This record gives sequence, structure tokens and C-alpha cells, in this order.
Amino acid sequence: MSNLKIFNTLAREKQSFKPIDAGKVRMYVCGMTVYDYCHVGHGRMLMAFDVIYRWLKASGYDVRYARNITDIDDKIIKRAVENGETIGQLTGRFIKYMDEDCEALGILDPTDVPKATQYVPQMLGIIEKLEAKDLAYKAADGDVNYAVRQFEGYGKLSGKSLDDLRAGERVDVNTGKRDPLDFVLWKAAKESEPEEVKWDSKWGKGRPGWHIECSAMSCSLLGETFDIHGGGADLQFPHHENEIAQSEGASGKTLANYWVHNGFVRVDGEKMSKSLGNFFTIREVLKMFDAEVVRFFILRAHYRSPLNYSDVHLDDARGALTRLYTALDGVEGDGQPLDWNEDNAKRFAEAMDDDFNTPIAVSVLFDLASEVNKTKSPAAVRQMKGLAAVLGLLERVPREFLRAVRPTYVLKAEAGKFEITGGEATITHWTEDAIEAAIASRAAAKKSRDFATADKVRADLLAAGIVLEDKPDGTTNWRRA
Repeated sequence: MSNLKIFNTLAREKQSFKPIDAGKVRMYVCGMTVYDYCHVGHGRMLMAFDVIYRWLKASGYDVRYARNITDIDDKIIKRAVENGETIGQLTGRFIKYMDEDCEALGILDPTDVPKATQYVPQMLGIIEKLEAKDLAYKAADGDVNYAVRQFEGYGKLSGKSLDDLRAGERVDVNTGKRDPLDFVLWKAAKESEPEEVKWDSKWGKGRPGWHIECSAMSCSLLGETFDIHGGGADLQFPHHENEIAQSEGASGKTLANYWVHNGFVRVDGEKMSKSLGNFFTIREVLKMFDAEVVRFFILRAHYRSPLNYSDVHLDDARGALTRLYTALDGVEGDGQPLDWNEDNAKRFAEAMDDDFNTPIAVSVLFDLASEVNKTKSPAAVRQMKGLAAVLGLLERVPREFLRAVRPTYVLKAEAGKFEITGGEATITHWTEDAIEAAIASRAAAKKSRDFATADKVRADLLAAGIVLEDKPDGTTNWRRA
């Protein structure tokens, strides 16, 4: 338990982890806003803290892990109104979809999954404390705002200076604010909004601002000071900065001792996000790739580093994971428990204790796979499977995995129709008709902006030694490498 080091965003360095209570960890992670499907960027966040949760438990800690659900905010209200449904109907549906995605990717359930709408009384209590300390005020438009310049420590997480800051993307500069940097704690009710998003308060009917939700949920569940607070790097400012201002302003205590942020998923050098329209939902990706392949793809990168998404990289991950399963195929372990004193297990633990370094930990699995290939050692199989299980990998029957990921290419009678399905059979010789059908399928996919399918077709052709020559107007030629 004493060897773990975590990169603390607040300190801007790796620090030895020392929990508040010996042997116990309290961790809060900002989860999903449930109005749409989860994309791969969300999956990366969910996976990062799933691995952290798994390693803390494997290290012997008793972990209380809370990951919230934001089930009330502007985007949710707008989408529900557009759909002609209630807030509860919309959020309930997407919570179900999120849970299905998490199950598919092997993401463990947190110990607590609080919903924002369940904690409105606690939010109002924090706002009242802030108002009593002159850190909150009711504006002319009826909103209750946080007075940023009244909180001495504002900017300590992001390193931003108050004088250099501008109103952030989520801050509406309006005449009701004393300062453009002030942010809303309680939004006055609007006549156009559904009644189900209007709560009574001393300031009149309204609903909570986004930031106050997490302060109420985290402190209610884990106490006013807890060990780890996590989330995506995009939440560092302003969301997490505002959480600190609210929580510490109300309690006078440190909110969290370690702040952990995962890196972005990038597509063509840009962050994957709904606002940019360059995202792929988890469900879309799982139609093309086995869920464990997606999990392995994410774990091969360190959680703080950028992760470059492409089907070529996912294909590479599929090939690498196939090599691990192939090593295990037909070889049984010796039935003994994992021995953490064994050299490979020590190297694995050292990697995970070094800020959860999954790329190094995964490399240990490949070293063990080489040993299994050479010696067929039951002890090496046991070590390999035991260590992989800590990461949520290699828990299937090898033959079943290998059958699931080998692609079958089917050329239909209709011109230009080309399908990819799972199964053991695979094309060993590509005819010209099959190649032309694949190229037509790729062109159709690109035209419909299904770039995941287009990239996959190209990658599968390349793996078969067929090189496409592309120009701006499409594929002009192909050749065998």
C-alpha cells in the first residue's frame, strides 16, 4: 500500500499516496451528463478510473468509489423538450445505455452512483453557507452567483490568475453578475422550462447550476475532505476549479488531497467531442470491434497521455490482443493463486504503482506470453492470466475470443455490397471482384461520413497486402504490395 505514487494535478507532480484513513480510500469522479450516447472519449474516462479503482483494490485498499450522474442541466432540458418527453424518460433511457456500454467494456460498477436530482437539498445547504460568508449573492435576474474574487484560493488547481481569466465557455456574462468570472449556483426558474426542473428555495423557484451538483454529491457521500477527485482533463477548469471554490468556501476544509485527470482522445489532432462533431459512440465502435479489443486499445496508452483514435490503431490492438490469447490457447495454468513475489508480478506492480502505468504493465503480459510460447509453462500461464485480470483482460476462453475477432468478408450478389462479419473463416485470396466491392463499400461509408467503417476496410485490405491509392476525388487505383 505504501509504494503507490499518483500525479497530483494540484501539486503538478507525482506524490506518494497517503490516504486519510489507513487502508481506506475515498474517491469521487465526475461522471456522465445523460442526454446522449457515450462516445469513445467518455469511455476513456470511465476506463481510466476503472483501472485506478481495480488497482487500489488489488493493492489491498477498502475503496469507496463514487461516480456521479448529472441528470439535470441545460442540455438535458433542451433535448427533452425537443423530443417531447419528460426529463426522467430521457435520462433514464441514456443511463440504461451508459450501463450497457460499461458492462460491455468490463467497467466495474462504482460503490456509489449518485444522481444530481437526489441531492438538491444538500446543494441548497451549501449555497446558504456561501451566502452567509459573502461568497454568494442573489443577482438582479434572480440567479444566485458565486463571488469568485471573494475566494482567495481561486485558480490554484488550474494555475490561472484571476486577472488573466476571461469568462469561460459555460459562463453567461450578464448584467446580473458583479464580475464576469462569477458563476451561477442557483438558476431562477423560467416560464418556458418544465415544472419538473423547478425546486423551491429561499431565493424562489429554480434549479441548481452544474458546478454545485458535484460539491453536494461528493461531500455528502465522502465527507468534506476525501482522498482522490478525478475526471477528464477538460473539467480541470472551470468545473473542478469551481468545485474547490464552492466546497472549500463553505467548509473551510481541503476538498480533495489528490486531483487526477485523464487525457483526451484525439481524432486528426483534435479533441474528440460532441461539439466538434468528430466523435464515435461506444456503440458504433463495438459494432466494428470486439469490446475487449477496445478496452485493450485504451489501456495501451497511459491514462494521462493523449490517445489517438483510428481504426488502424484499433486493428493493431486487435492483433496484439490476439497474440496474447493465442499464447494461452490450449495451455492451462497450474491452479495456484497469483504470487506477487514473482519477478514478473513485481515488475507489473511497480508499473501500476508508478501513477498507474498500464503500458508498462501490458508489456509484462507480452513477456509472459513469450515465455508461454517457448515453454508452455503452467506457472507462466497462471501469472499471465492473474496479472491480466487486474486490468480486466484475458478472462475469456482463448478459442472463443479468437473465433470472435477473426473477420469474415462476404461479397453479396448485388453490385457494390460488401459485408464484414465475425467468424472463423477468413479470405485467404482476394479476387479482383472482392477488392472492387470493398473499395465501393469504403467509398459509400466515406460519403455517409462513417469514417470508422471506411478506415476499417482500408486497414483490412492493407493487412491482406492490398494498397489503395487515394486522391481527393476518391480511390483511383489499387495494387498488391
